[in-house]
Amino acid sequence: MPKAHSKRYTSALKVADLTKDYPLAEAVEVLTKFPKAKFDETVELSFCLGVDATAGEQMVRGTTPLPNGSGKKVRVLVFTDDAPKAIAAGADHAGLQDMMAKINEGWLDFDVAIATTEAMKTVRTIARVLGPKGLMPNPKSGTVTDDIPAGIKAVKAGRVEFKMDKACNIGVGIGKRSFTAAQILENANVVIEAVGKAKPSTFKGSNYIKTVALSSSMSPGVHVASTEFSKY
Repeated sequence: MPKAHSKRYTSALKVADLTKDYPLAEAVEVLTKFPKAKFDETVELSFCLGVDATAGEQMVRGTTPLPNGSGKKVRVLVFTDDAPKAIAAGADHAGLQDMMAKINEGWLDFDVAIATTEAMKTVRTIARVLGPKGLMPNPKSGTVTDDIPAGIKAVKAGRVEFKMDKACNIGVGIGKRSFTAAQILENANVVIEAVGKAKPSTFKGSNYIKTVALSSSMSPGVHVASTEFSKY
């Protein structure tokens, strides 16, 4: 027996044809017309890539600032021997051995971890805890830096990190339903460009980005036309 769709999905079907691919601007407009939840939903772009997930050199990851921010309050932990300086710069938590001890006990009440170059020598010992959660500081994502104030500012201002999973998919939060359509569109264009430019140099196929879909926390996905990303 076919699975019954939710009322929210059924309502979305009245707004648009969900089997159709839309130019990005139209996809955003469709999303803004979907029924809203009782909370400010996160808007996300989902990518399916055509790379080889078994080839380490074809791992796709990177960061990009969002021109309109992410709309999310970002809790930042800084691994450093100078905790007072990091707190003064805007960190929510800071320290080294004390923070690592809390993490080993199961504490993970932060969204992004930043580490100084020196601190990383110690932080690597808890990679098995932070890595699977996507919280391990990494130079490629700009979260290993000796300019802690700049690192904190960039993260809190709306810089987002993206990383491909084992199934060659990437999901990136690009804003909130409370954003205007223009703000969502601008952020979406920036993220598509960032993922496009992150194409591995070893990828030789013609279909790097296979599909892109736009959705919010409680909505179905709206498929974005390939003309928006085929140049990558």
